[in-house]
Amino acid sequence: MADPIELLIQGRSHELAPGFPVRRVLPSAKRRTVGPFIFLDHFGPLVVPPGGDGMEVRPHPHIGLATVTYLFEGGIFHRDSLGYAQAIRPGDVNWMTAGSGIAHSERTEPALRHSGFRMHGVQTWVALPKAHEETAPGFQHIEAARLPAWQEGGASLRLIVGSYVGHVAPTTHFSPIFYVAVEMPVAAKITVSAEHAERGVYISDGSVTIGDRQLVVGDLAVLAPDVPVDLVAGTEGCKLMLLGGAPIDGPRHIWWNFVSSTPERIERAKADWKEGRFGKVPGDAEFIPLPDR
Repeated sequence: MADPIELLIQGRSHELAPGFPVRRVLPSAKRRTVGPFIFLDHFGPLVVPPGGDGMEVRPHPHIGLATVTYLFEGGIFHRDSLGYAQAIRPGDVNWMTAGSGIAHSERTEPALRHSGFRMHGVQTWVALPKAHEETAPGFQHIEAARLPAWQEGGASLRLIVGSYVGHVAPTTHFSPIFYVAVEMPVAAKITVSAEHAERGVYISDGSVTIGDRQLVVGDLAVLAPDVPVDLVAGTEGCKLMLLGGAPIDGPRHIWWNFVSSTPERIERAKADWKEGRFGKVPGDAEFIPLPDR
């Protein structure tokens, strides 16, 4: 029987901010994208004690992509140069279209810092098709109750963006895509549909068996195309993300927070941020300077 896993990628440790470690999974030396997903950071579970800092990401720029934030626990407060100010809570979705350029900050709210909390979530970037790389920036917040949710094989599934097994999420998107949060108790079983050209399974908690292989936290399995694939939760259950869609339309360059199909556009974005030509984030006077490299 053919191996249902085409490629296995292990996340690597990275510090998003002082005291805020993450697992960086995409891009990887083994593979840069799964469908239009070009970046995946997994943070937590992290216990932030009362008075701790939590997430303190100062204003920074993006072009050519959309960011998607999804939380299992905790909270983040988003502000951007369009004037949006929005708290995100577990199960909700923040989708930010960078397009031609946007700046934003991501911080822990004072009340959470004061009380202490647990933080656990995934942030991904979706590369925009060439025809939409310079689209106007935008922001969309969708509460958990508005997202399609269903049960399968004892597991709970929630569609974050795109379409999957007959469900369609209200989230903005620009190319064929699916992104599903799955919670599986012990021995639960689901089947990953073969409807999308590229598919990945990321383990954010617990373990899962695919074929004769057990995957643990930090593993991203890129599935072989065109066949349904069964997943069985391990002895402690699991949380995982299903993600993918159509391949992106050509290679992408990534430098810092910028994604583009041309290096020239990256250089222009670097100059724009250095010279202050991106919009300012209201209520947040700080910013992250352009890195030296």
